[in-house]
Amino acid sequence: MNTVVNVSPLLTEELFQHIWQLRLFTQSGLTTLDGLPLQILYPGMYNSHAGPDFTAARIRIGQTLWAGNVELHLRTSDWYRHRHQQNPEYEKAILHVVFENDVEELTTSGIPCIELQQYVPKVLIDRFARLRESTAFVPCGKNAGKVPYLIWENWKERLLIERLERKANRLQSWLLCNRYNWEEVCYWAIAESAGLPANREAFLQLVQSFPFPVFLKHQHSLFHLEALLFGQAGMLDTDFKDEYPLRLQQEYNFMKHKYQLQPLPGYLFKWLRMRPSSFPTIRIACLAALLQKSSHLFSRILETETLAGFEELVRARPSAYWLQHYRFDIPVKKAQLPGQTAIHNILINTVLPLLYLYGREKLKDSYQEKAVDLMSKLPAEENNVTDGWEELGIKAGTAHDSQALLQLKNHYCDEKRCLQCAIGVKLLKEDIINWPRAEAS
Repeated sequence: MNTVVNVSPLLTEELFQHIWQLRLFTQSGLTTLDGLPLQILYPGMYNSHAGPDFTAARIRIGQTLWAGNVELHLRTSDWYRHRHQQNPEYEKAILHVVFENDVEELTTSGIPCIELQQYVPKVLIDRFARLRESTAFVPCGKNAGKVPYLIWENWKERLLIERLERKANRLQSWLLCNRYNWEEVCYWAIAESAGLPANREAFLQLVQSFPFPVFLKHQHSLFHLEALLFGQAGMLDTDFKDEYPLRLQQEYNFMKHKYQLQPLPGYLFKWLRMRPSSFPTIRIACLAALLQKSSHLFSRILETETLAGFEELVRARPSAYWLQHYRFDIPVKKAQLPGQTAIHNILINTVLPLLYLYGREKLKDSYQEKAVDLMSKLPAEENNVTDGWEELGIKAGTAHDSQALLQLKNHYCDEKRCLQCAIGVKLLKEDIINWPRAEAS
């Protein structure tokens, strides 16, 4: 038999509401404090606004069927501590549900009251406490791999949409800043992705450090774009030996005077502990080639249909100088350029969220469906998060999976939102619902 659980920090109001909503307690033999038999036909809908915790509940007390609001508290006295007896919103509540009754009254303001302490299995609260206190990669650890496949698949589908929505909301904030100039937002987003993983913020600051019309004026010249980008990145302010950087420096000095430009401090760009193909110089050279190659890039994104077409759209070869250099004035036999992974990162982090946002803004589901479909065709990302999930037996097969797992790790596991996670809920209630009623101690 389970032992009675006194209210403690292990039990939170959030968990108690969750227990009620999913009926994770023994439901046979329920009675109000004054001894009337009670049957829960429907616990109600959770209310995230002001007022009682659950609305539209259906409860049978004795021979009477009641429909209305239900309020939950850890202790009966919380009703008075929260001054509900003075709030008209609570006058029509049909039931007050408490974990522990700590007052002498059998009802609260004339509203029937039930104490659930003896009906809630202690193991449920213990499990929740272990999840909240866990310092593992994810709170549920290796148990996550024991959750059925179908639950995982349905949950990942929702997580992917959440991640796309989160990215779309950020891009939408940019649209609001520039009066819905989709091409400029696309240009910012592409640049930010080109800086992944270490220099995304620096690359975004780079393209936002000069007006968009200046970019448009020089978009058709790769040499001019390189001069503009390298100059604004603070990488042309030294004495060079090679002719090419000297020419870039000369061109940028002309632009700087003409457009009254202010370059960024060079320390914004990170170089340490990265492969040469990820050096900011190489990424800027590739970004310049991509921007020069694709006039009206966002319009072309909307017109593209296939994964191969999208890959070709964002694939670009930098100018000849960067085929034998990682840095100015330091030649190499053959430079290793960003590969297919970098192309896929741009698609995952920029192109598909833009498609999704456009579909949402224009009420065209086909663009949102295309974004989700292409996520399932792109290979999964490889990073510390996906590696961590794989160690637990959760392998990402496509970008659909890896994006979902990133969303899960960053916005559920790290924030200990186990009660909002389909995996956490499944593990919490496993073998709980049919537990026998606990005996009072």
